[in-house]
Amino acid sequence: MARKAATLLGPDDPAPFVIDNAEGRSPFLLIGDHAGSAIPAALGDLGLSAADRARHIALDIGVRGLGREVARLLDAPFIHQPYSRLVIDCNRDTAREDAIPIMSDGSRVASNEGLDDLGRAARIGDIHRPYHKAISTEINRRRAEKRETIILALHSFTPVLDGFSRPWDAGVLYWMGRTEFAQAMLCALQSDGSTCVGDNQPYQMDATDYTVPFHAFTRRLLYAELEIRQDRIADIEGQIYWARKIQRATNAFLVS
Repeated sequence: MARKAATLLGPDDPAPFVIDNAEGRSPFLLIGDHAGSAIPAALGDLGLSAADRARHIALDIGVRGLGREVARLLDAPFIHQPYSRLVIDCNRDTAREDAIPIMSDGSRVASNEGLDDLGRAARIGDIHRPYHKAISTEINRRRAEKRETIILALHSFTPVLDGFSRPWDAGVLYWMGRTEFAQAMLCALQSDGSTCVGDNQPYQMDATDYTVPFHAFTRRLLYAELEIRQDRIADIEGQIYWARKIQRATNAFLVS
């Protein structure tokens, strides 16, 4: 008898992806891999305190609100992940150990320890795979309509990590493929002089990233990954401020 496929999500759990402004008509496609902090009911609290479940280890603070405002200003769809990156990190290849982390910034994720193959397969099949399928479906739909797609992935980072105070307000990340949009975003955000914007800082895009390489590199799409410091977008005012900066930078690229 064939072994029954593992499942994780129940009828009361959120869907494995959310699309805001699905009918947006601009060339931009916004992505938020770590926008949510939901945990499937079957996993309880993952063995974490409420404080840990609200920290940056669980989600990219501010990205959900920022993404929704940018989607409105750019008339762009925003596909984002409602589940915590501690359940499964949708910006990691599922073969990587850190796709389902046991430790994160000093906190032990007890429920991820000793996870068997069926448990891992359930998180991949119920969350990671449908999320990326939703992104691919949107890109393919646009291609069939002969519409351009420019991917803008939104993330946020902690002001301090391992005792180091990060000087950047934001950073533009890029690696291979078509980097023209990322370079233009970097130039536009740096040129206004009001904020400190890093070039592949505080992280450098590399093989640890999954979403942009998987969707943009393979299809030769323009892309940029934008990291914004969490305390800059933790409230509505900060999200509106940065959404408008992003709007100005993207508009400058479109008219160039």
